[in-house]
Amino acid sequence: MSTVTQIEQAIPTGTWKLDPVHSQVGFAVKHNAIALFKGGFDEVEATLADGTLHGAAAVRSIRVQDENLGGHLLSPDFFDAERFPLIRFSSTGLRRQGDAFEADGELELKGVRRPIHLTGTISGPAAGRIGISLETVVDRTEFGVDWNMELPGGGFVLENEVRLTADLELVQEEA
Repeated sequence: MSTVTQIEQAIPTGTWKLDPVHSQVGFAVKHNAIALFKGGFDEVEATLADGTLHGAAAVRSIRVQDENLGGHLLSPDFFDAERFPLIRFSSTGLRRQGDAFEADGELELKGVRRPIHLTGTISGPAAGRIGISLETVVDRTEFGVDWNMELPGGGFVLENEVRLTADLELVQEEA
């Protein structure tokens, strides 16, 4: 008989800031009931300090393959970038077991705050850097992102469930 013991490891101490060149924040939603539509944000910030992870994405920096669609996503139908320029996340609890990483926190989107749970991995620290990959699924309508259109054969253009992903490389600040 063997026993497996899982050891919870500490979250790295100190202050860690995002390396924007080596980080990505994105989203994916099923489109036309058949395929995933993906996009992301080019202006992102994140900090891990005192056991808390904070992040924000500038809505105006949304990246999609179609400029016209990008404009529609900035409108009140979706993100309403003029009134709500940032999407924010603040953790309320972080847990690490080996390479596994979990974060509980609040996501603020379009002026609405909701609790979310993210799962993923953490690597490091190594050479003054750590890597964190997290994902979760949210119902966009709970954040007031309600636009949709019925398809001629039934169903809707967009599903309500949206997968959010964050692949972050953080650099330790000098003491």
